[in-house]
Amino acid sequence: MDRPTPSRPPAARLPVEPLSAAAFAAFGDVIESEGRAPMVINGGMTLRYNDLAGIDVGAGGGRALISFFDAQPYALPLVIASMERHPLGSQAFVPMGEAVFLVVVAPAGDQLDETAIRAFVTNGRQGVNYARGVWHHSLIVTQGSARFVVVDRGGEGHNCDVTELRAGLEISP
Repeated sequence: MDRPTPSRPPAARLPVEPLSAAAFAAFGDVIESEGRAPMVINGGMTLRYNDLAGIDVGAGGGRALISFFDAQPYALPLVIASMERHPLGSQAFVPMGEAVFLVVVAPAGDQLDETAIRAFVTNGRQGVNYARGVWHHSLIVTQGSARFVVVDRGGEGHNCDVTELRAGLEISP
């Protein structure tokens, strides 16, 4: 599914930029504590970094799911051939340890705008929360397997659209 079919034109190169809250704002939230003021709780023994992402799962009577994903590494260069979106809720990915991963996204909409696809690389301590309807590639780790906490929507209704790209996009190291 992540390799172009013979009928596709050759892959164009997709530049990868560092993930930052400002650069990613159109697609959702960067989940990180860096630069945020904590609340001191539990008698001074715990720092709480509160409200790091806008979890949006209530459409159509949905409920929040918390899951673990064990991601296996992709080899680079990688050709991106498809994207998905979740029209009924957001989807958050938070690494349980330090894990650098790639985030490939495009703006929300009924149709994927292939000219607007962007790629980001995390610093290993960041997570992401894709806003409802944002097009994205599946989880891409490249430096060994990694476990993630995933918060997304459960419940009735169709909540995953997948579309194939007209031409693949290559991500290189």
